[in-house]
Amino acid sequence: MEEDHFLTQFPASYETASKVLEARRAIQRQSAPEEADSIPVSAPKAGRMSFSLNSTMESVGDVEAAADKLAEEAGLEEDERFRVTMAVREAAVNAVLHGNEYDPTKQIAVSLENTGKALIFTIADQGKGLNPDSIPDPLAPENLLRGTGRGIFLIRSFMDEVHFRQLHPGTELTLVKHLAPAEDKAT
Repeated sequence: MEEDHFLTQFPASYETASKVLEARRAIQRQSAPEEADSIPVSAPKAGRMSFSLNSTMESVGDVEAAADKLAEEAGLEEDERFRVTMAVREAAVNAVLHGNEYDPTKQIAVSLENTGKALIFTIADQGKGLNPDSIPDPLAPENLLRGTGRGIFLIRSFMDEVHFRQLHPGTELTLVKHLAPAEDKAT
């Protein structure tokens, strides 16, 4: 997963990120059993899954994969799945990198839930805490060429709701993506 860490260190356009994700999915499809592609997704599954992971980039990959699976099971189309998965990935990267600072004694707590009406992703770290109002605007002229600082911006752009909560120690970030009713998806 070292290449995943590399990708988060440099700003990439949406098109570039899409191409990277498309290439990764093609590799995954080649290694997956052929019958997996032919299994239709039925009605969205409601439920909740929670787990704790070490503060590593491998853990970020695990969170990303779980989020993608939940979004797929909820029936999100590929582009929307990409946006949701990228937002969750950014939240996990922030928890591991900025919150826990790769500290092996600290973990990230993750909860993924499909309520039937929304996908809810909660990621908490054990770091010093974060004041979301102190995050610089990545669109400000002085920040446009910075190589970092776009994660929260992307999260807010891709999700319907974003909530921060101070845990003392740590920060909990909750991301919500509302699901369209089945009849709205058909039109």
